[in-house]
Amino acid sequence: MTTTTTAQLESFNPATGELVGSVPITPPEDIPAIVARAREALKSWGSLSAQERADIIRPAGKALADRADELGELLTREMGKPLGEGVGECRGTGEGLSDEVDEIAKAVAPETLTGEAVTTTLYHDPLGVCAAITPWNFPLAMPHWMVMPALVTGNTVVLKPSEQTPLIAQAYADVLNQFLPEGVLQVVHGADDQGKALVAADVDLIAFTGSKAVGQKIMQSAAGGLKRLILELGSKDPLIVLEGADLDAAATFAARNSFRNCGQVCVSTERIYVQDSVKDQFLSKLIEQSKAYTVGDGMDEATVVGPMIDENQKNHVVAQVQDATGKGAKVVFGGEPRDGRFMSPTVLDNVTHEMDIMKTETFGPIACVMGVRDIEQAVELANDSEYGLGGAVFGPEDKARAIARRLTSAMVGINRGLGGAPGSPWVGAKQSGYSYHSGPMGHRQFCQVRVVSEARAE
Repeated sequence: MTTTTTAQLESFNPATGELVGSVPITPPEDIPAIVARAREALKSWGSLSAQERADIIRPAGKALADRADELGELLTREMGKPLGEGVGECRGTGEGLSDEVDEIAKAVAPETLTGEAVTTTLYHDPLGVCAAITPWNFPLAMPHWMVMPALVTGNTVVLKPSEQTPLIAQAYADVLNQFLPEGVLQVVHGADDQGKALVAADVDLIAFTGSKAVGQKIMQSAAGGLKRLILELGSKDPLIVLEGADLDAAATFAARNSFRNCGQVCVSTERIYVQDSVKDQFLSKLIEQSKAYTVGDGMDEATVVGPMIDENQKNHVVAQVQDATGKGAKVVFGGEPRDGRFMSPTVLDNVTHEMDIMKTETFGPIACVMGVRDIEQAVELANDSEYGLGGAVFGPEDKARAIARRLTSAMVGINRGLGGAPGSPWVGAKQSGYSYHSGPMGHRQFCQVRVVSEARAE
């Protein structure tokens, strides 16, 4: 939870309500000048090669990894996730940075094409000033996923982290700014007013992760200047479990992907479709798996599931569960009310698409199970959504592979999660995204391609 005073944005621990710290609120009227400083810094930063920029940033990786315990504790106190996950987010970001900056530099190196009478060079130049507007659920990793490719490709960045988690984002930026020239990475703090001012400012690219509703507003605001957009929006990821699947593996995945980070993950499993012939077995195994997900303060060693980020998010999840049970869904595990911002991992059976919980993004620790008669119904229901970020299919490989190719999700895992091999982009389909990031293809989204051709010597 965060509240604002006249000059300070205060951040509170969602598990205890205690004040964690505060940062100065950026007056919206100051943002054009901040962007102007970023544009001035662009002149020298953009003139370097991508590899030169990568080498400047590289030492920040060790600095992040060396401070992982300290930063992870701050992340957990501010956002609520279990301490091991908070530390892991910080350490993984730091330890992977060196390889990541090299991958980005390689992805945007000039390419040469030749024809009978022409030689063409493809350059991937900086777009300019990038506005990075990031969420609270992975409050260090998500800024990193946007800031790092923007910087290595030669853009300067104005970062507006979530008003829910300003402290860890500022700490991340402070580490990078030990090594970056002045003005290359700046941070603005605040809520809607600051976000709107940044989008309206003289930026060239807006990279945003958050809700579909906010993404639509950003698109509308950006249209006048034809600003480039990279938007990762909401989702309602399906899991299909077929007859013949490894039900233990499917139930383990379903529990983990429904409950981790208290369900506050863009690719959480939010809809589970199980063939009727194996549904009872799967449900029994899912309930057994769910018992391991103990709830509590993320600073407690025994905690597996921390709190919801704030009261509004918890109320949304509770309302969806109440709507579902009022329409015939059955709570078969969890569901009991808890004090504060804590929400019990819950398994719902007999859900249908008449319920809001199967249509609207939940972002909470709820596993929703629906029986299906056959593969055709499973595919039809899985695709019955305005979203299309991720999905998974568990079953015999040939059948699961065929189903995966029929799903309208942009990323699908077969008998596993959806994370791809190194170099894979992170992509949303339908109303889950616009453009994409990560991997060589995603890194190039932060660039302006320029084509320079000359006559080929005989």
